[in-house]
Amino acid sequence: MREPYAIGRAPLWGCVIATAAMLAACGGHDDDDPDPDDGVAALSCEALAGLSVPATAIGLPTSGASVSSAAPVAAAGSGAAMTPAHCLVAGAIAPVDPAAPAIRFNVALPVEWNGKAMMFGGGGFNGTIPNVRGNVPAGPTDRPTPIGRGYATFASDSGHQANEYGSQDGAWGLNDEAVDNFGGDALKKTHDAAMHIIKAHYAAGPRRTYFAGGSTGGREALAAVQRWPADWDGAIAWYPAWNDAAALLGGHRASRALSRPGAYPDTPKRKLVYQAAVEACDALDGVQDGLISDQRLCNARFDPMTATVGGAPLRCSGGADTGDTCLSDAQIEALQVMNTDTVFNFSLASGETHYPGYNVWGADLGITSNPSPLQPVVTFLALGTTQPVMPMPRTAPYISVLVDQWIKYSVTRDPTFDSLQLDPENPGPWGPRISELSRKLDTSTDISAFAARGGKLLLAHGLSDVLVSTRATEEYYQRLQSQMGAERVTSFARYYEVPGYGHAASTTFNAAWDSLTALEQWVEQGVSPANQVVADTAGVPGRTRPLCDYPQWPRYKGSGDPNLAASFACAQ
Repeated sequence: MREPYAIGRAPLWGCVIATAAMLAACGGHDDDDPDPDDGVAALSCEALAGLSVPATAIGLPTSGASVSSAAPVAAAGSGAAMTPAHCLVAGAIAPVDPAAPAIRFNVALPVEWNGKAMMFGGGGFNGTIPNVRGNVPAGPTDRPTPIGRGYATFASDSGHQANEYGSQDGAWGLNDEAVDNFGGDALKKTHDAAMHIIKAHYAAGPRRTYFAGGSTGGREALAAVQRWPADWDGAIAWYPAWNDAAALLGGHRASRALSRPGAYPDTPKRKLVYQAAVEACDALDGVQDGLISDQRLCNARFDPMTATVGGAPLRCSGGADTGDTCLSDAQIEALQVMNTDTVFNFSLASGETHYPGYNVWGADLGITSNPSPLQPVVTFLALGTTQPVMPMPRTAPYISVLVDQWIKYSVTRDPTFDSLQLDPENPGPWGPRISELSRKLDTSTDISAFAARGGKLLLAHGLSDVLVSTRATEEYYQRLQSQMGAERVTSFARYYEVPGYGHAASTTFNAAWDSLTALEQWVEQGVSPANQVVADTAGVPGRTRPLCDYPQWPRYKGSGDPNLAASFACAQ
């Protein structure tokens, strides 16, 4: 079995090691060392500038790639936050269609290389290059980042450059090649270009290559191992938008519900809903700790029409909006739409028939009165601060802006189109186009080839995510089990749900989990994940919970410190 690290030293800045054979003579290679690229000279950092990657080195059609800059970067920081000395490479992959945007990418090449590589996924509609010196999603700050562990890291903007809308910019949807790149083609193109550069610098390819991402990056992780299983040894996928077209349609149904007159709950009302759900469901896991762990039972029991908060009815008397001490029928109806499935009354090429509802009850929908520095992020990714209307304001729910851009540019290709007029369940003349987009954006759950080659997958999702439905990830995992059998799936995949955690951030329970070490030990040492623990960095900083194999959830044992994972057992 291979050891987790095989440290090798990159060429000194300004120097060139003549051949891979010379590199081997310095320390030798064994099964744990990077795969030598015999006969290829190892280029120094500066010598990488201007390097061309031929189109033949990239597994999908491109016009080749080139390195625009390569610069040595000195070590910085200390402890787990230390970024080691490395070479930072920037480049671009040229499209086949001259009108299509290039794929811009970065590669970070540490001087002390561990012989492994990590690709980072993006978020939203991408359009910017993820930080190649950053961490995996929910990575704890007391553990080294991938580059801090010696990984060569790389990432791309997926084939377009965002405008002022940032990750919500959908203008790239007017170009077919850009759509294909966002759908997944950019993953293969970026991987192959990065491998060419890594081999050029170290005179060897990586012995292990991993992918880590959340949201769109989670979808990218699942798409990468499904479409190109031979390229990957393992993947970490947090809150993955794996059936992206379906997710956009589900989000659009929620957006339309919130756009109705009087239906959009302001932030004080959102706090009421949150408090009512916690009062009703907190103790279902055996302890009142501000976390809803048995979310399925809560979803079945909680009814906003009859719920109370602080002893008073949550619903306004008579159903009309009488102020911020209750919710009107219109507001409750909008939240109930979010909580229920979006059913597609037309065929999608991907085979998806619906998108499951969100776990609304107990989720932070954007409680702006919360003083946590994370709250603006939570609000931005949840319901925002402005009702969805046309033209769509930037302060509307994140999903509303995202889907408005998608419908305008990818679906109708009419930037003036009123997106709120498109019915996601019955899209009429736009059904065939949406179906075609689903073929590009929705990811197959057939990852049998990845499993067969020994690949390992870690899936995780917060139970309080109202941007990408946790129930959709449950369906992904259930399909794996249905297709391959539960026992077989357990041999290569794990799925965990985190109570209180939202989409990428939470003021209730902000997750920190050392998923990378768990993945390394599983892939490289054959030690499957067991007794995994997730820590809270915001709600009650330092408290911990066990990560339970789905469909289990953490239940209080009846005694012990409720802030310690050891006081909980996984129940079903």
